[in-house]
Amino acid sequence: MARIKMTPSEALVETLVAEGVDTVFGIVGSAYMDALDLFPAAGIRFVPVAHEQAACHAADGLARVTGRPQACIAQNGPGAANFVSALTAAYWAHSPVVAIAPETGSMGIGTGGFQELDQMAMFEKQTVYQVRVNRPERMAEFARRCFYMAKLENGPTHLNIPRDYFYGVCEDEIYTTMKISVGSGSKSALHEAAKLLASAKYPVILSGGGVSQADALKEVVALANYLTAPVVNSYLHNDTFPCDHPLACGPIGYCGSKAAMRVIKKADVVLALGSRLGPFGTLPQYDMTYWPEKAKIIQVDANPKVLGLSRRVDVASQADAKEYAADLLSAIQALDPSRRPNAQRIADVENENKEWNTELDTWSSSENKLMHPRRFLKELAKAMPKGSIVATDIGNNSSMCNAYLKFNNIRQHISALSWGNCGFAYGAAMGAKIGCPDSPVFAFQGDGAYGISGIAEVMTAVRENIPVIAIVANNFEWGAEKKNQIDYYDNRFVGANLRENPDYAKIAVDMGAKGYTIEDYRQVGDVIKDAVASNQPCVINAIIQGGEEVLAEPFRRDALNMPVRYLDKYKHLNA
Repeated sequence: MARIKMTPSEALVETLVAEGVDTVFGIVGSAYMDALDLFPAAGIRFVPVAHEQAACHAADGLARVTGRPQACIAQNGPGAANFVSALTAAYWAHSPVVAIAPETGSMGIGTGGFQELDQMAMFEKQTVYQVRVNRPERMAEFARRCFYMAKLENGPTHLNIPRDYFYGVCEDEIYTTMKISVGSGSKSALHEAAKLLASAKYPVILSGGGVSQADALKEVVALANYLTAPVVNSYLHNDTFPCDHPLACGPIGYCGSKAAMRVIKKADVVLALGSRLGPFGTLPQYDMTYWPEKAKIIQVDANPKVLGLSRRVDVASQADAKEYAADLLSAIQALDPSRRPNAQRIADVENENKEWNTELDTWSSSENKLMHPRRFLKELAKAMPKGSIVATDIGNNSSMCNAYLKFNNIRQHISALSWGNCGFAYGAAMGAKIGCPDSPVFAFQGDGAYGISGIAEVMTAVRENIPVIAIVANNFEWGAEKKNQIDYYDNRFVGANLRENPDYAKIAVDMGAKGYTIEDYRQVGDVIKDAVASNQPCVINAIIQGGEEVLAEPFRRDALNMPVRYLDKYKHLNA
């Protein structure tokens, strides 16, 4: 394409269009208004949110369900600073978010002017690439590079633009950047993995987020079928293997499936496909140390920096999960062309799932009118239509979702993952709904997390007609931290109680959304059905039991010890 005359603002907007961006999230600001003025004519929808953190989470949610880089934009200084936590969530989720952050004018950098902040340092550790536009004539070049690197390294990037560089005249060309695949990696490593799996007595596949990101579900199912390998989902990636498959065991990690944990504990070979084997996702749970320390570990990830980082591995490959799984299956078939299904392993998975489901049903069988959280989650999971997308937050009840939410396809479980920032779910759900308008989209949050982001962003959903269904698990407490104060601090509750929560359903109605309050588990199915059918922004204020008897396992066994006090004024606090 020939170079043509344009302004830097036009170069930026045309680059967004070339990369398939049709929605940008942010809050209107003077720093980028010259580019913003072009959005409507360019066919780009601008979604103004209540807080920039939600803008970045929405871009993240949209990127996760579409698999393409998505953009958010903020005013320089405090607006850009509000991206920091959300962009870190995208970083740990390997989500290709392009954060566009204007900064103070080029002649004012370093003088301490209005809304000046060193934004490059602020985003350095949670992006895969960042660049400051050093000349207005290079706007398209650097913007293009941010999109390319977001695709190449499957993570967030940061485009920093001095606010005076939106203006002027330049000559530039606009084109779509390439998408590069890392392929199936080293052939020798792949064949070594094939030998290990072909000869394994109890192979287990750990299906990670890379399976979803690579659209590799079909290939993983074929590989599991040929090996008769049980499949466990990595922590909070419940959508990386069909839940109704006879080899599906559910997720490992906090509040996950005991069946999955017992199964992977038996493995003599584990194929960790598309997983960085994050340390939090493999911690002991339910007083069970389940990671198979003596098993041979095959780790496959598109990012070579995570290979062998947190766990010892025997074979490692930098590879695309889809291409690797297909080539690995071919290699195993060549080694063992007459392989037959292993009926014993299929039966073992069935028995483990049956035992776990029986235990889970027992936990979830409360008949109390005021809902036990597990009974509520059981009814909620049953009521959600097939194909629903669920964005889950962090916290006690959000974590308990891990045992209940089941999916049959990729890109349906959108979670805060190991960054674990409260306030993630609602913004992410808005982005997911824009990307998948025909799918029901739920944002599941506790009352604490909902107070951080959900209340304000319901206004956004109403104004922009984004029919997200918010589920507020309202137990009037910060449950995960309250559990720690119960277990370690002798029921001394400091900051954990939220006894003056407002009526979230009434607030939703006042904002123009539909609001529901439910206190009885028998109401859940009808309310979910009505909310989905309404095709409006909805808030379901679910009043559930709180307190010690219904809280989940301690959230951070790895990070807390029983307190010891030495000063006289504190000695009475010793256990």
